[in-house]
Amino acid sequence: MSSIRPVFYVSDGTGITAETIGHSLLTQFTGTDFRTDRLPFVDTAEKAVEAAARIRAAGEAAGGRPIVINSCVDASLSAVLAESGALMLDVFAPFIAPLERELGQQRQSRVGQAHGMVDFETYHRRINAMNFALTHDDGIATNYDEADVILVAVSRAGKTPTCIYLAMHHGVKAANYPLTDEDLEHDRLPPRLRQHRAKLFGLTIDPARLQQIRQERRANSRYAQLETCRREVAAAESMLRAERIPTLSTTHTSIEEIASKVMSTLGIQREMY
Repeated sequence: MSSIRPVFYVSDGTGITAETIGHSLLTQFTGTDFRTDRLPFVDTAEKAVEAAARIRAAGEAAGGRPIVINSCVDASLSAVLAESGALMLDVFAPFIAPLERELGQQRQSRVGQAHGMVDFETYHRRINAMNFALTHDDGIATNYDEADVILVAVSRAGKTPTCIYLAMHHGVKAANYPLTDEDLEHDRLPPRLRQHRAKLFGLTIDPARLQQIRQERRANSRYAQLETCRREVAAAESMLRAERIPTLSTTHTSIEEIASKVMSTLGIQREMY
């Protein structure tokens, strides 16, 4: 059988749940070339027929049985999708029956509840957190009174994407402060950060990896030189260590892991949206 496997994340909603679970499953297997695609809003019989045809065609082209990670709540749509001949993995099936028995009630098959605007209060919290992250990016605004967390690091160490992830997925108001050459001349925190010590979390990175990232941004500049990266990272780590600020290396750490570590360390309790 071909080592290429078409994988489809199919949902009657956004498909985010199916893709998140499916990705976690597939990373457990090596040696197979997974070709993934997301098919969201498959919420009618007609769309299910079209999706099944597309899945079947992908399998024939690849010479391997497709895999479908399915989060459609309508069983009739799942039945149509199964006609594609794919391996069907329903993300809800293993949990629904045990929950129904435990709670003594039947589920209500509602489409799009996982990522929809079910609770306007939490939705607006996420929007406000996103606006906060954007206005407090790279030291643009330095009023940190409303911040839940302030990420501190040298330029291009992963501060901005982590702040955006925290805002989008957890409604956390995250600001970030880039350590400048002037800041790095001292082993003490910049004055504007000292009063917010309890909100600080430091990020560091391997200098060689930082050099690669900076080279893509400003090729052959002093900013991207390896020696510059080494000096800045060493100075930043020395400062954070002296000030006893919790720190994490982003070199081989995903955004999801960084965000979870930040929240856990600072005691921020927020559900994931």
